[in-house]
Order: sequence, then C-alpha cells, then structure tokens
Amino acid sequence: MLITGYGHGPVVAGEALVGQPGFWSCHLLGLCADGACGGRAEPEWFGGDGADVDALSEVLFDPERWPVFRVLTGGQGSEGGVVVVYRNLGDEFGVDYLRAGSASCGEVRLSWSELTRLADGPAFGGDGVREWAERFLLLLPCLGGVWEEEAVRGRTAAALRGVGVPEATVEVAAAHLLGHLERRASHDPGWRSPLGGR
Repeated sequence: MLITGYGHGPVVAGEALVGQPGFWSCHLLGLCADGACGGRAEPEWFGGDGADVDALSEVLFDPERWPVFRVLTGGQGSEGGVVVVYRNLGDEFGVDYLRAGSASCGEVRLSWSELTRLADGPAFGGDGVREWAERFLLLLPCLGGVWEEEAVRGRTAAALRGVGVPEATVEVAAAHLLGHLERRASHDPGWRSPLGGR
C-alpha cells in the first residue's frame, strides 16, 4: 500500500482490526484525551476493557506497521473518501486523516453533511470499511463547523449501538464525545485532528 506523502513507510491495511475487542475504545478514547472535561472516559463505555485496549494499542501503535483504515466512495477530493492513518513515527504517535484520491496530505475537517454523506455512501470497490456505523465513528473526530446537537447526538448513539457498545453506556459515551467535539470547534479555531498527538 502506498500513500502520497508517506513514502514507503510501513503502512498496512487495518480494516480487519475494526471488529476486534477494544478497537472502538482505543479509537474514540483518543478524542477524549485532551483533558477538556472534568470526568474521564472509560474503555467500558465503548465496549472494551482495559486489557482489550492495552492489547489493541500495541497493534495500533506499532512502529513497524502503521494501520490504515479506508472510507472510500470513489469520487474526487473529500467525495472520494478519507484515509485514516495511525502514524507511529518514533515519539510522534498520532492519527492522520487524509483525503482519498488527492495529492494533499493535509488534515481533513468535515462538515456534518460531508461526514454523513461519506458514512452513508456506498463503499467503493472491495477495499475499505464498509459498514455505515464503523465509517461514521472512524470519521467522527474530523467533524467541524456548525451542527445541530440533537441530530449529531442521536446519530452518534445509533452508530455506537451499531458497533456493539453496551446499551447501558451508549448515551453517556455519545454525550461525552459530542462534548469534546463542541469544545474543540468552539475554542480552537486552528483545530486539526483531535487525535494528532498521543
């Protein structure tokens, strides 16, 4: 696999990891790691436990293999999709969101309509993440601009249910994620990826 701007780095297809125990805890806890709230998100909110998260973190942040998750639609620019790269470069661990089919390696920021269009759109070819809930949650950290809170919260909760998050924690997990997205959008005009550092 070759991604523009990553040279011949050790990127590997990561889609098989999406269904692994602890994946959503690892991916979504990164959004909550900015210290911008009084409470601390727990792995169990997202359907994992500490052991699952620790085990999967070893895979996701392996310097020898950088997992890549493709949300593809086959169009141009952001319409073509987004590629999510776990960048495991020395001490610069992070997650990059890149536009598919573009020479640009700049971070991606999506409006609510772009996010839902990419999540709901037909998967392109045989590669990439195919289920809408997985596509939505992979791209949720890219959400920017203005959105209607009730719609985002409802859709986020539905996506969490779709990936097996326990019903007892769906609402608190959705509210926590939305709170972090709102704080980033409101207080950091230069916001890039909420997972840009680890």
